[in-house]
Amino acid sequence: MKKSIPLILILALSLSKVNAQSFIQDFQLNSKNQIDAILSDQGLISLAEPIPLVSYWVDEATFSSSNPSSKIRLGFEKIDRNDGELEWILTFTNTSSDTLQLHNVIPFSSDHAEVWITGRGKHALSRTHLFLPGKSPVNVIVPDNAWELGYTAIALPSSKKIAAVTRRDRESIKNGTRRRFETILFPGGTVNYHFHALSYEGEWQQGLTRVFQEKMLFELLEFDNSLFERKDLQWIRHSYVMHLMYAWDKFYYDLEKGEYTLQEFLERGKTRYGGDDVISIWPTWPTLGLDQRNQFDLFKDLPGGLEAMKNQARLSREKGTRFFVCYNPWDESTNTKNHFEGLYDLILATDADGVVLDTKAEAGREFQDAADRVKPGVVMYSEGMAIPKAMPTIVSGRVHNALYYPPMLNLNKLIKPEFAIFRVAELFKEKIKREFATSFFNGYGTELNIMAPGQPEWVEEQYEFLGKTSRILRENTFNFTSRGFTPLLPTLLDSLWVNEWKTEKKTLYTIYSIRPQGFRGLLFEVEPKEETHFVDLWHHKLLNPEEKDGKWWIEAQTEAFPEYELGTNNEGAVDCIAQLPIVLRASLEGDFLQVQTSSNQGEIRVWAGAPTYAKNSLELPAANLKIQISEHFGRFEGDFVIQYLEDGILIDETIINLKPGTPRKISNVEKITSSDSKPKGMIQIPAGSFEFKTTNGDAFIPYPKEEEGKLIQFESFWMDKHPVTNAEFEVFLKTSKYSPTDTANFLKHWKNGNIPTGQENHPVIYVSSEDAKAYAKWAKKRLPTEAEWQYAAQAGETGREWPWEQTTPVTRRLEPVTETLTFVHLDGIDSTLVNLGNGKIDPVGAYPKGANPLGIEDLVGSVWQLTQDEYWSGSHRYIILKGGSYFKPSGSWWYVQGGPRELTHRQQLLRVSQGFERNATVGFRCVKD
Repeated sequence: MKKSIPLILILALSLSKVNAQSFIQDFQLNSKNQIDAILSDQGLISLAEPIPLVSYWVDEATFSSSNPSSKIRLGFEKIDRNDGELEWILTFTNTSSDTLQLHNVIPFSSDHAEVWITGRGKHALSRTHLFLPGKSPVNVIVPDNAWELGYTAIALPSSKKIAAVTRRDRESIKNGTRRRFETILFPGGTVNYHFHALSYEGEWQQGLTRVFQEKMLFELLEFDNSLFERKDLQWIRHSYVMHLMYAWDKFYYDLEKGEYTLQEFLERGKTRYGGDDVISIWPTWPTLGLDQRNQFDLFKDLPGGLEAMKNQARLSREKGTRFFVCYNPWDESTNTKNHFEGLYDLILATDADGVVLDTKAEAGREFQDAADRVKPGVVMYSEGMAIPKAMPTIVSGRVHNALYYPPMLNLNKLIKPEFAIFRVAELFKEKIKREFATSFFNGYGTELNIMAPGQPEWVEEQYEFLGKTSRILRENTFNFTSRGFTPLLPTLLDSLWVNEWKTEKKTLYTIYSIRPQGFRGLLFEVEPKEETHFVDLWHHKLLNPEEKDGKWWIEAQTEAFPEYELGTNNEGAVDCIAQLPIVLRASLEGDFLQVQTSSNQGEIRVWAGAPTYAKNSLELPAANLKIQISEHFGRFEGDFVIQYLEDGILIDETIINLKPGTPRKISNVEKITSSDSKPKGMIQIPAGSFEFKTTNGDAFIPYPKEEEGKLIQFESFWMDKHPVTNAEFEVFLKTSKYSPTDTANFLKHWKNGNIPTGQENHPVIYVSSEDAKAYAKWAKKRLPTEAEWQYAAQAGETGREWPWEQTTPVTRRLEPVTETLTFVHLDGIDSTLVNLGNGKIDPVGAYPKGANPLGIEDLVGSVWQLTQDEYWSGSHRYIILKGGSYFKPSGSWWYVQGGPRELTHRQQLLRVSQGFERNATVGFRCVKD
């Protein structure tokens, strides 16, 4: 039996029934009507400072139970609950002759709170805010039947804390009027508020979770979770983009052409925002009621009838999009039809995957039952957010855009993370990046309602932003539907908010900012763990936590936006940081991206630049990979984003940077094995290893460094004793009938296709890399790599600078010839060993004393010798030449420095065309494996 007792008396009594697991048993009041102690299962806990039981506003003045309004009498009534938590009914009675406005009723007092929720300002629809001491208030969304709720959390002297909530009983109002946030009490009028309190431990968010999620705002003692446990209905909670359109929209049906256009609309959406998870078609409102046809009749009268709509549903599903129809519960004055039977018939005829319940926020199981009779997996989608007590009957709903400027934090997501939420957004009005940003921050989807006419010019820009948010939501959906949601982590800076989404294997942090100047710096605390790392998923970069005052902090980054957009629906910026298990390790090796993975259950995606729906990634089964960059990504230079996914869910991501201008070898070596014991004209190079060290001249165009300083192992191979001669090349031409694809400058020094008399044994010149490779292939040989050429030339000795034994250091001396010209002399080299650069080409073998210890001749000072190694540095392609040549220009160091060059020296042959590359100083020699 309930009994009304004055407040001051009841608080001195203890509960007659206390759950064994309940920490709080009662409050103890002092003579000033303040709580000064808590009766708990651990005894009496005295408070450091007495606090009031409840605070409230009357008109614009604040009062409390310990400092009451003279116009309001406060009564208190205890309620016994089966769960043992504390509940009272507070009765406010207007004892004055004035009409009063009662609002902002909160437990305890904000002066003593770690956090509290109450109204702020005069907003007619959205004045509920969450307050943290020293921080800007955060506008929040609460259930539609709880806008006036008050919430407060306080700390006790022990490790325990108390969270309490006050909620108005709408049906209890007598002699008064209910508004969204206020109760108008006429003289003698009354209203009841339910007061609930429970204990918790930890940070303030734990109290919020206990009240909102575990107790569901105390609306239900038990929650029937059967709909949410159904596998066939769970797809909707992992959906994030939905469009609602009229059946007469040109995106759905083209009147002039007389054909359906929906599939083209869905296809376009794939490259903008990854496609629609749901499409919903409305052929009813606002035309319903024009004649006697009911809503179901209008579906039948669409072009092609219900069969055509069924076909659109099938085609949509083939693109990964579920097909919804609409239902109008207010349709009662047209042709009579039982609504549940009509809905059953409509779903059956169209094969629809879901139903938008127009104007209904609370569905009732009858709708789901009607759909279940047709097929499994049909989802009911409510007009608004289902309140906690209605959630057992429906699994999805919307945040209506009647809340024009969306509050930053939606606490409905905390109540039931598995409930699928979509924020309604309308592009025709204005730019709405804030709509997408706050949906992303809160971990749910967006309903693009395009029923209003118009496609503004900014739609593509807005869809691109939606694509970025939707990709992260989709690839991490189990985080956003888990019970590991912790809102509003502490940050080092105000106006930047962070939500945490935790599962067993990974943690995500969504960040929302209204700082127009942008931000980059340490923002919030994290907990580094072994075999995990931090990745900025919005900017796709790796992050390293920094230790500060014994805590680890992570960097965040948000873009700047125009200050004039503050306060509009286009303000704000986001970021997303993930703590991921380390599954991938990546490195660059020249033109190859090396990827190692500790798991092979999923797939690896490699992106040239940031992932986007507008481009494709390289997708490969998970394995250790060696990927040639030039083959798959062409000229791209910058960040490669490598992701490991299982069933579309991101498990790990790493980023590797290819610095622009970095030379990378794009040539491949095809082994040519010798069958001869000693091929004619070739020298055997013994197996071994040496440290590869190179030198070069001007490096305005960078030289490759990928093998520099490495110890390279070689198997035995053969190398030509001399460069290939004109005579040898002539045999090749006559035998193979070779004809170059580009004939410019081909064998330019020959006369009418014949070798000049006396030059048969000279090195062949005016040949391109393609010409040389064709010869080598014909001869069953190949061109040497730079490392092979140098290893053979140095006879395996890393420190050898010249082929011969050099006892005197070589210096390069400049001798002025005229006022503007100089001549380069090589001092310390015997002219009997090599052509010092006299400008005249010699026959091969002219300097036998210049051979190296293996007997290879004409290594330097003859012709520049082509190697197999071709490099790409993004802007340029070039081949590495070795050995110098007989030509040594004078007059400027800006020239390519010719003459005989050190065995370590390398020179670029820049590639434009074969004709451009063919010249009088470049020849080649071959090797055989």
